[in-house]
This record gives sequence, C-alpha cells and structure tokens, in this order.
Amino acid sequence: MERNFRDGRGGKGGKLLIPALVIVVGLLFAFIFFSPQFERVSPVIKLKQNSSWNMREPLVIELSDNSNLTSYKVTFIDDKGEQILDEKVLSEKTPKLSLKVAPPKFETLYKGKAIKIKIEAVDDSKWVFLSGNTTEIIYNIAIDTKAPETIVLNNSRYIARGGSALVVVKVADDNLDNAYITFNDTVNFTLIPFYKPNYYAAIIAWDISIPFEDFKGVNLVATDKAGNKSIAKVPLYIQDFAVKNSNLNIPQSFIETVSTNVLEKMNEEVPADLTARFVKQNRTLRAENIATIKKVCMTNLPKESFSDFNINAFSRLQGSSTAAGFGERRHYYLNDTMIDEAWHLGLDWASVAHDNITISNGGDVIFKDYLGIYGNSIIVNHGLGIATIYAHTTSQFTNVGEKVTVNQKIATTGITGAVLGDHLHFGVLVQGIEVNPIEWMDPNWIKTRITDILTSSKAMMN
Repeated sequence: MERNFRDGRGGKGGKLLIPALVIVVGLLFAFIFFSPQFERVSPVIKLKQNSSWNMREPLVIELSDNSNLTSYKVTFIDDKGEQILDEKVLSEKTPKLSLKVAPPKFETLYKGKAIKIKIEAVDDSKWVFLSGNTTEIIYNIAIDTKAPETIVLNNSRYIARGGSALVVVKVADDNLDNAYITFNDTVNFTLIPFYKPNYYAAIIAWDISIPFEDFKGVNLVATDKAGNKSIAKVPLYIQDFAVKNSNLNIPQSFIETVSTNVLEKMNEEVPADLTARFVKQNRTLRAENIATIKKVCMTNLPKESFSDFNINAFSRLQGSSTAAGFGERRHYYLNDTMIDEAWHLGLDWASVAHDNITISNGGDVIFKDYLGIYGNSIIVNHGLGIATIYAHTTSQFTNVGEKVTVNQKIATTGITGAVLGDHLHFGVLVQGIEVNPIEWMDPNWIKTRITDILTSSKAMMN
C-alpha cells in the first residue's frame, strides 16, 4: 500500500508539475518581456558636431533613454592614440543629459585633419543579463578651423528708426551652417540668394519699439558646421523718428461691444473686469496677431535666387485722408486712468464707407482671415521679404494662393476688428515687421535705397 500510495501521488504530481512549470516560465518570460525594468531600447546619442569640429568649441552632446542613463564615456581618437575627454557613472535618475565636453589639450597647435569621437552610453535596464542596454557610436570628424568668408558688399547708406534698408553680402564656406543679418544682436533677418552663388540680399527693418539711443549696430553673422563664426559690420548712418504721443479716452461702451466681440471671435475668454478685458484685447491679443503676421511672412520668404526686384511706390487709398499715422505711441485711458499703451503701426486711411481697395503692386496672397484687432485682413507678398497688409476690410475679392496684379480690387474698407469707424489700415512688412510706409510711398526713396543698390551690387559682382 505504501508503494501504491507513492506511485499514485507521484503520477498525479508529475501531471500537475509540468503545466505549472510551463505557466511559471511563461509568466517569467512575460514579465521580462513586458516589464519596464527589462526594456530593450538602447540610449539615443546625438552629437552636434557630427561631421566637423573646430577643436575650440566644446562638443555638444545630447543623451536620452526610455528609462534612465547610468553611465557615459566620450573618447577622442586620432592616429596617436585615444584620450578620454569625459566619463561618469550617474547616481541619480537621469533620462536625459546635455553635455558640453571640452576639447583635448595639446602642448602645440594640433595639426590633424581628421579624428574620431567615440561616445558610449548605458541605461539601467535589466536586459542583457542585468547589465543594461548600451549604445556606442564612433563619429568620423573633419577638423575645420577656418571661419566663413563674410563681406558686406553694398548697402543702403541710412536707416531710420521704424524704417528699412537693403544689405547685399557675400558669404562663402564649403561647410556653411547659417548666415543672417542681425539688428542689435536681437532681431535676425534671413538672407535671400542673389544673382550669383555665395551672394545674398536682405531688406532689414528697425523695429519702431527699439529706441534710437538703444541702437547697437547691424552685423552680418555666419557660422559653419564646425562651430567657426565670422562677423562683419554693416556700415549705416542712423536717423531718429519723431514719435507722436496721443492720449485716447476709451468709452466703456467700446470695451463692452468692440473689445468683447473681438475676443469672442478669436475664441478667447472674456474677462469680467472692463480694464482687464481691454488690456487682453489691446495688449495680449495684439501680440498674438503680430506674431501671426510674422509667422505668415517668414513662412513665405523666397528661397530661390533672384536677379531683379522691381516695386512701385505704394499709393494711398484714393480720395482718403489720414486718420492715424505710423509710429504713434498711444496711451489709453478709461475714466481718466491710463490702462494701457501701444504702438500704432501702419497708416489709417478713411474715405467713404466700404470704399474700394486696389493695390499698387502685384504679388501672391499669403493670408486672408479674421485677425483679432486687425479684423478681416489680407496680406500680399511682393518678394524679397516685402509684404503689405490690408486690415479692417468688409468684403474680400481674392483668396490665399492667388496672384493679384497692379490696380486690382482686392477688398473694401470696413469696421472689422478693434476700430471705431470705417477705414483701411495699410501696413508695409519687412520679414513680418511693420515699417514706416511713407518710405515705400516715395519713388525716389525706393530707387536710391533699394533698386539702385541692387543694380550697383550686380556690377560689383561682374
């Protein structure tokens, strides 16, 4: 009986043990396979100088992982051997890491032309027998210590606060990364290829909000992929702008109707407090609208090389009077208390209600929509970073993507947006920045400051 008892129990246990082991092993594999602790994605390594380096700037490295990084090592390799530039075991949880690794130090000037940079990164996964996922990348890097060639070939002689100027430059580098014109080192202007390889042109703007006494200069800046940088000064005489200050009393009814309507049409929350409501419309929404204009213009900048640029002087709305000028500094009052201030950009022309708006220069329609304080607006791109905006319109007779021609009727004036009466707000935009339209309404200014500069620049290139 004892033997029979043991045989019976052993047979039954064996039948149960095998499925149980299968289930346990399956659960174990499932746990390993699906558990975040056993994730199998290796760390990601990104090196900014992944093809060339000037051996002066630090290596800029980005490390990231789905879990956490545990260690990294950066090694410099050339024909003389290897040198560890940086390595570290990380004690804290670190899913992302930004490194700036200093170049190696040598007693004499390094004359090598090519090196390798090896970067290793390990994460805290339990995969690979608990040792973690490892990524190792070896970059073949050319040593480039020569900065781009930068020459300011020609430019407008003057620029006025709130105004425009043209700059023609040469930028040459086989390894060029970026080149632009910078105003006060804060506002950058994109260069447009011009006439011959390595030559560029840009119309720049002095934003009216930058005071005359804060002018620091205009420079051409070029960088290559190795990190070399060149700066060339753009020689300009500067002129101030006579700012007109105006005080405007805002009726409570304007805030309750116009400001409210503008905010609602832009799907903005309407503050209950009247002052807060006006400030949100006049300051916050204005900034958003200006940013939209900038984005639309920059998105539509030309990328192809050009040889000629012809533009007519812009004309005022026929039979109109000027209701407001460019560069007015407006101070808004509610019940004798100043509640906000803003720049008036562009020119306001008033004639008869729903007057016809025709354009002085042809171009491409790049925007047609309701734009907050500007109301129903149209933006036309004329090339070389120049565009015009027609705001507060009632009816529009063109669409985005269409080409419009000189003297074509594109809209009628109106009272859409944050306005008190029927008029056209006309603005000239330089890479999305509203500038003084009076300059662009003067044929002599256009000839001497823009088209003559382009013509003489081409002669210099030949």
